[in-house]
Amino acid sequence: MTSTAPIGVGRRPTLGTAKSAEIFTRIITHGPVSRLDIGRLTGLSQAKVTKTVSPLIEGGYVTVGEHAEHSFPGRPVRPLSVVPRSMIAVGVKVNAEEIFAVTVNLANEVLGSTRRRLKNHDPETTIAAIATSVTSLIEQLGDDAAHLSGVGVSVSGDIDTSTGTVRDSPLLNWTHVPLGTELAERLRLPITVENDVRALAKSEHWFGVGKDASSFAIVTIGAGIGCGIYVNGDVVVGSHGVAGEIGHLPLASSDAVCVCGRRGCVEAVASSNAILDSVRRGRGEPELTLADAIRLAHEGDPTAVDAFEDAGTAIGAALAATVNLFGPEVVVIAGEGVMDYDLYERRFREEFLAHAFGAAANCRLVVRRHTFTDWARGAAVAALREAIAVSAGSPVD
Repeated sequence: MTSTAPIGVGRRPTLGTAKSAEIFTRIITHGPVSRLDIGRLTGLSQAKVTKTVSPLIEGGYVTVGEHAEHSFPGRPVRPLSVVPRSMIAVGVKVNAEEIFAVTVNLANEVLGSTRRRLKNHDPETTIAAIATSVTSLIEQLGDDAAHLSGVGVSVSGDIDTSTGTVRDSPLLNWTHVPLGTELAERLRLPITVENDVRALAKSEHWFGVGKDASSFAIVTIGAGIGCGIYVNGDVVVGSHGVAGEIGHLPLASSDAVCVCGRRGCVEAVASSNAILDSVRRGRGEPELTLADAIRLAHEGDPTAVDAFEDAGTAIGAALAATVNLFGPEVVVIAGEGVMDYDLYERRFREEFLAHAFGAAANCRLVVRRHTFTDWARGAAVAALREAIAVSAGSPVD
């Protein structure tokens, strides 16, 4: 496989320990923040905080506020903030028909984006398209490319993040694809390959609802049904690299066949494609589009209404099972499918309340639309987190 010319990786902070990475992460996610507050959050002494932060300031990753946030007699307290462009990552979301790619800095700002259609989604074609998109975005960075820390790629399915291998992606029909290795050979850059919903959860932990939550879940509804879980200080990966796959809980009818080949999965009745297939079969109109199915449901067509209500029933039961298992503080319901949330909200909430045990029903539910740019941004955040983890020599919370 032919590689592109080397692109050069920007500097990474020298952290050395997980606690140093924790302090840097606190500044990224909660800045501007004082040394005093960092000490309270991390349990470290002021001397230790100062010792850890000094190299970050000298290296240009952290800056000190020009004006005191508040002060004690003779001792002004100046807030610490991250320097946004000191670390930049490219994030790529892979879908069956197209890929989305963005460049993101430490302030979660999108600096550039691109969208590329795929003639087909076989590994070779997809890898070539990813490499082209990444190279184009890096060229757009100009001098800021010197601060590039890596590339994150998010894919639906069972992902071995440690090796960058897509072990099984039913959506793409991929098995055992060494995506990270192939891209690293082409781009000569650090590559982070992550499950798409887990990448979203990592982004939500740093910059979204999870920033101040002790635990949360993000449930995505669209071409697939996924769930990312944050609990006990980290996003759950699972001993075997699989966790949060609520789309494959056997809560639907055994007559429903899932894209994974199993029967009765939530995804087999609740994904966008499953809903569309149900409406097509029920009406005997194989040419219907998803937009047609949505229109018919809004018009009260019984077949379309039933399809969306079946989806709501399955998703509500799956969410109740998730909440019963680990009791999150908040659940974000996101993805392109939430645009049609009104079509199944009643059944969804009924099923959730019917099966949520006791106080688990008090879990706060937040509905939010996610665009494919948000998915790609999640992949970029996963790459930034990995860069900091490597600099610290251990995982980052």
